Parts: sequence; C-alpha cells; structure tokens
Amino acid sequence: MAGLRRLGRAPDLPLVAAAALCAAGLLQAVVPITDRPPAADIPLTLALVLGSTAPLAFARSQLLPAAAAVTAAVLLTPLSGRLPCAAALPALAALLYLTGLRRSPRTTLLLAVPFVAYAVGPAPTAAGGKPFGTALLVGAAAALAAGAARRAGGEAAARSAAEGAYAHTVLEHAARGERARIARELHDVVAHHISTLSVQAETARLTTPGLPPLGAERLLAIGDTARQALTEMRRLLGVLRDDAQAEAPATRRPQPGLDQLLTLVDEARDTAGGGVRLVVRGRITPLDPGLQLTAYRIVQEALTNARRHAPGAPVDVELHYAEGALRVTVRDIGAGPALTDPASTPDAGHGLLGMRERVAMAGGTLRTEHGPAGGFVVAAELPLREAAA
Repeated sequence: MAGLRRLGRAPDLPLVAAAALCAAGLLQAVVPITDRPPAADIPLTLALVLGSTAPLAFARSQLLPAAAAVTAAVLLTPLSGRLPCAAALPALAALLYLTGLRRSPRTTLLLAVPFVAYAVGPAPTAAGGKPFGTALLVGAAAALAAGAARRAGGEAAARSAAEGAYAHTVLEHAARGERARIARELHDVVAHHISTLSVQAETARLTTPGLPPLGAERLLAIGDTARQALTEMRRLLGVLRDDAQAEAPATRRPQPGLDQLLTLVDEARDTAGGGVRLVVRGRITPLDPGLQLTAYRIVQEALTNARRHAPGAPVDVELHYAEGALRVTVRDIGAGPALTDPASTPDAGHGLLGMRERVAMAGGTLRTEHGPAGGFVVAAELPLREAAA
C-alpha cells in the first residue's frame, strides 16, 4: 500500500524540470551538430551544463543556493569562450522568478548585482560580447521584477483582506456592545413596570375589603410571578454586561425620557458654543417609556456627532408627533458639503450604529445623509406606542 501511495503522488515539478533541462543541455553539449568541442573541453562543458540546470531540482528547499549556483554557471560559461546551453536559460528564469516571488526586495536586488556587473564590466574574451551581456541583464531583471510584482500583489491582497476582516470584527464587537447597552437601559424600563405590577398586586391583596380567598391567592401568585421575572431579568442583565462587575445600585439613575430633552439641548448648546434649537410639532402624546428612551438617545448621539464633526455649527432638533409615528430629526447647519461626513470617519461609526440598533429594536427606520444646503441630517421614524393609562 505504501508503494502504491508513492506511485500515486504528484511528481515533483522542479525535479522533473531539472531532469529534462539537464538531459537537453547534455545532449546539446556532447552531440553538437557542428563545431564538436575538443575532448579536453568536454568535462568543463558538462560541468557548466549541469551547474546551470541541475540546481533547479532544489528550488523548493534551497531556493537561494540554487539560484546563486545557476547564476554563477550561466555567467561563467561565456567567459570560457562558449554561450550557455539553451536549457540553462529557462532554469535561470524560473529560479530568478521564484526568488523575486518568495524573497525580500533586498535579496532580489542582491541577486541582480552579478548581471549588472557582467553587462557593464570588461569582458573582451566573453562569448557573445556586450550584446549578450545586455540581453542577459534585461532577461534577469524581467524575471526578478515579475516575481517581485506578483509577491507585492499577493501581499497587498492579503493585507486588504486582513484589514477587511479586522474592520468587520470591530463592527461586530461594537454592534454587540450597543445591543447590550440598549438591553441594559431597556431592562430598567421593563423592571420598573414589573416592580409596579408586583407592588400593586400586593397592595390590592392587603387593602381590598372582602376579597375572596381565591382572589387573594391569585393576587399573591401575580406578585410572586412578578418578583421571579425581576430575578430572571437581573440574570439576563448579568449576561449582557461587558464588564464582570455589576453596576452599584447607588449609581443607577432612572432612564431619561422626552421630558428631559430640553435639558439635553441646553447642555449641548453650552458645550458646543453654537446654536441648538428644539422644535416640537404636532399634538404631544404620552409615549411608552421605552420609545421615549429610544428618541432621547437618538437625539443625544446625533448632537454628539454634530459637535464632533461640525463644531460650532447651528443644530436643529425636531420632534414631530405625526399620525402613528414619532419623527425625530437632527440636522447641523454646516458651512457646506465640505463638512466631514460622520458616516465616513472610522471613529464615528459606533454612534450611528447605536442609533440603527435602537431604531431597529423599536421597529422604526433611520436615515442619515447630507443636507441639501450642507451639513448632516439624522432622521428617525418610530411607530407610536402610547403610554399605558
């Protein structure tokens, strides 16, 4: 079986090529059509033929020694009064190409030095003279350059692929972080509702006069279920945290809503040093706390982007209570289209990513674009969910 596996292996291409070129070179050397060399020259001829072809067999394991050996044999052959055999030139070209492909630019340049010296140096007795030396230099340079160009192209492609994979990983990590942060904020909103439900059930059980035992039992079960739900939500929050340390209860604050939007706008105006205006349109409707939090965070992120990429530019914040939807629009009135696009800068994608995640969770749509008169526009449309009475 081992013998069959060996027979089934693909042949070693450099070894096969070296054997073929050696055979061709030897045939040309010892069976010439004309000008049979003197018998004393045959050993030297055979040595030069073997030196300029046989090293190709070691191209995989010993590339540089093989390339140096063939280079030396090819350059010494004209100095002995004869031109290299035809089989030597393909071997030389292949080894030089592989050197340019697999070795550093410095090594590639060093291997070109002997050809330059041969082409420009005095060699009055060399076969072929200056024309042959020049042709040899051009051919060697072409083979080395072709290999180096392919290596550079491969490295550029690999670098581009690595950068793309890294950027994708960064975005995925940022998206997971944004989802976890949003989930932590929504946890507070939902936990407040469940806590209220638990308290109301317990209050009703204790204060309702003449409550039947079955009703009291059901109210007690409602309170127990609400408390269990709170416990499970805390466990879920622990899974979603980026850091291992839970946030201390003393540092937790109620999540903001639209009633705090004016304060946010005032703070942005004081920080940015430019005009920030809040406009509210339509009939104001009490909204679900989760939707209020989403709208507040969108405005907060958009104001941060405007301050970062259009510092000092006036900013308009608009809330439009439309039929069935809340439209949130933030536009900076920049100096013109030359202002930096926040979506095109590498460090600004997380803010826009957070907006998209929040809007998607709310079932809405988000649009970010240049304004017609310059600046940048962030526009979100969120389906209305009125607050429970």
